[in-house]
Amino acid sequence: MAQPLLKKDDDRDDEADYSPFLGIEKGAVLQEARVFNDPQLDSRRCLQVITKLLYLLNQGETFTKIEATEVFFAVTKLFQSRDIGLRRMVYLMIKELSPCADEVIIVTSSLMKDMNSKTDMYRANAIRVLCRIIDGTLLTQIERYLKQAIVDKNPVVASAALVSGIHLLQTNPEIVKRWSNEVQEAVQSRAALVQFHALALLHQIRQNDRLAVSKLVTSLTRGNVRSPLAQCLLIRYTSQVIRESSVNNQTGDRQFYDYLEGCLRHKAEMVIFEAARAITELSGVTTRELTPAITVLQLFLSSSKPVLRFAAVRTLNKVAMTHPMAVTNCNIDMESLISDQNRSIATLAITTLLKTGNESSVERLMKQITNFMSDIADEFKIVVVEAIRSLCLKFPLKYRSLMNFLSNILREEGGFEYKKAIVDSIVILIRDIPDAKESGLLHLCEFIEDCEFTYLSTQILHFLGIEGPKTSDPSKYIRYIYNRVILENATVRASAVSTLAKFGAMVDTLKPRIFVLLRRCLFDSDDEVRDRATLYLNTLGGDGLVVETDKDVKDFLFGSLDVPLVNLETSLKNYIEEPSEEPFDIDSVPKEVKSQQLAEKKAPGKKPTGLGVPPAGPTSTVDAYEKLLSSIPEFSNFGKLFKSSASVELTEAETEYAVNVVKHIFDSHVVFQYNCTNTIPEQLLENVTVVVDASEAEEFSEVASKPLRSLPYDSPGQTFVAFEKPDGVPAVGKFSNMLKFIVKEVDPTTGEADEDGVEDEYQLEDLEVVAADYILKVGVSNFRNAWESMGPDCERVDEYGLGPRESLAEAVSVVINLLGMQPCEGTEVVPSNSRSHTCLLSGLYIGNVKVLVRLSFGIDGPKEVAMKLAVRSEDESVSDAIHEIVASG
Repeated sequence: MAQPLLKKDDDRDDEADYSPFLGIEKGAVLQEARVFNDPQLDSRRCLQVITKLLYLLNQGETFTKIEATEVFFAVTKLFQSRDIGLRRMVYLMIKELSPCADEVIIVTSSLMKDMNSKTDMYRANAIRVLCRIIDGTLLTQIERYLKQAIVDKNPVVASAALVSGIHLLQTNPEIVKRWSNEVQEAVQSRAALVQFHALALLHQIRQNDRLAVSKLVTSLTRGNVRSPLAQCLLIRYTSQVIRESSVNNQTGDRQFYDYLEGCLRHKAEMVIFEAARAITELSGVTTRELTPAITVLQLFLSSSKPVLRFAAVRTLNKVAMTHPMAVTNCNIDMESLISDQNRSIATLAITTLLKTGNESSVERLMKQITNFMSDIADEFKIVVVEAIRSLCLKFPLKYRSLMNFLSNILREEGGFEYKKAIVDSIVILIRDIPDAKESGLLHLCEFIEDCEFTYLSTQILHFLGIEGPKTSDPSKYIRYIYNRVILENATVRASAVSTLAKFGAMVDTLKPRIFVLLRRCLFDSDDEVRDRATLYLNTLGGDGLVVETDKDVKDFLFGSLDVPLVNLETSLKNYIEEPSEEPFDIDSVPKEVKSQQLAEKKAPGKKPTGLGVPPAGPTSTVDAYEKLLSSIPEFSNFGKLFKSSASVELTEAETEYAVNVVKHIFDSHVVFQYNCTNTIPEQLLENVTVVVDASEAEEFSEVASKPLRSLPYDSPGQTFVAFEKPDGVPAVGKFSNMLKFIVKEVDPTTGEADEDGVEDEYQLEDLEVVAADYILKVGVSNFRNAWESMGPDCERVDEYGLGPRESLAEAVSVVINLLGMQPCEGTEVVPSNSRSHTCLLSGLYIGNVKVLVRLSFGIDGPKEVAMKLAVRSEDESVSDAIHEIVASG
């Protein structure tokens, strides 16, 4: 039973809300539903009961099949009432109950009668309910009425029919597509909502036909769309057409831009904003094209409506990421928004100013932000912190004021994510701005003195252990670190012990003091802390004297593992599951990564074709390809698959046939997997093959092929061609490709293809097999250890001239791409203005031979780059082969 609204006492402190549905129960309401069966219906009472039933359903209450059926049949008896309000509730109830096919028949006649009623309210609601509950068979019976309703003079009825069409398009698309003429007529309606719904439905009907969408947009942009809502939709569809056509537009003129610019002068604010947003999101938009959109957004910044101010500043914030100079004219207006009552607007204004501001305005912005930060939630503070970090990297000379600001807010109240964002920002600034290191480390030391988050304390201690010993006076950090051993929990204490040991290992003069502190840790209450202290005291050596720490000890304690963590974890699990008296030997852990994930990219606008994109889940791409190829009889005897390349596009984007190829490398074979997609709805392709000309690849001979029997529209398929090559030899060559097929016309209404077809062909791009295809990218975690363990027996060293290059970075990139190996320890990144650089590479050569490469680059004369190449491998012939690849490349 519903509780009555209680009168609140004037002196009550709590302002709790009282619900009229408080405490109602399903069983009691179902009992009340018997009122629907009364000979003399009480409309007001029936309305209350239906309201309670709807409330229960929307609160997640479930009715059993019997309960739902009983309620449904009871509700159908209410059709005899003439009360308009009750009839509306009956419609709602039928929609919510979603009756099964057998029960639908009971109400179909009543609803169809209402659909042809003289009362417009009945007609509109009956259409909505009928389209929600009937299936395709019944839909064909009422299709004629729905077509008439679409062009009805009453906008409520027309909109109801159009919205129903949008929903029905998901379940019965073929029927709805037959309504195109009526929907086209509704697009010209004077009623705003009818035009809006008609345009939405018409676009959904044609959305898979790019040409039809383009024609629709062209006709409507020239016509007169009165409805602001429909105009907004049209702007979105226009943007879509611009995006799809810009790839093929070589003239430089942007189609439909004039229409978008014209919408900026519309009288409706929503249309102006939609047009401005569409212009700012155009790909490759120029400053000249942006100017009119920025101008109207600037006017919105001073609007009295919060929603317009928010929309404008959010859009300008996005523009500032790519075109900061275009937004600078709005800076004065945005500064006034910092004090806006809406904190979301104020946050966006600040972050935009931080992106567009110049070096001279940094100090002023910092003062304004300081007062602002205490008034906003943590999620907004994080956005501001990230913007300040970007600003500091942009203007490194201003690091002092920005670093001081970050340290001040770090000491204030805040949640974990907020504090983590600040700490991460300070760490990045320390790494990227050398002058900021000492002050930044001190700020972090002060923070951990009163840090409530264990995770952040351990992260900062770890970072201190790496950067602290490299500073001018490492001893000043010891006090902060040892305080953690005294005052913190076991996790932080253990981390602090490790950090102290790093200072002792890296700074020999501090070793006696570090030994004293580590000995005190031997009496800690936590075994982890004691174990760490014991380990470091025994391995650092020297008995606390000022002596140099052995290099091997430093590598053992603080170097990276030379085995992948996944392999180490697997080996340890196996060791635990099978007990042995022998101690665990880390040398028994496999050093190669068993399966290499290949990240492949698909061309813009194309769908993934077959296995052209890595499958989701833990299965590696190589494993998936190996399973596919072994299932094909022609390739099953080729042996184990060594490598599958990333997909290479053989067609341009948005052509009628999309084709890319994946190269599968075996010891003595290469298989080309051509992933094909037919993008023409009116065509079916059969007997699809790729004819490959290998005249420029003399070492290859074609041995097998597997055609694709049928390629329907938008359904990816694969065809294969296999070549034989000398066993274990990295043979290279160029292949020309011609796609051949039989094309059959498809009836768009029935979906059936013609029996007779026509032979056709389509020229594809050339394909190359290069030396890098025979090397698998496999990284090592500690290159120096791996290099020394390989030994000099199979080492080959030579020097090469790489000729004139724009920069050292370009030369490094060219050699990495030529060899196709995995860069190690971040050495692929060349510092700016460097005149020399060393790059480390590792990989697995065909035949599963491990290879390590050390490249030393130097600038010799004006832009001339010289390179020293040192190769170590498990086979001297492989070392020679790497040199041959570079010499011939």
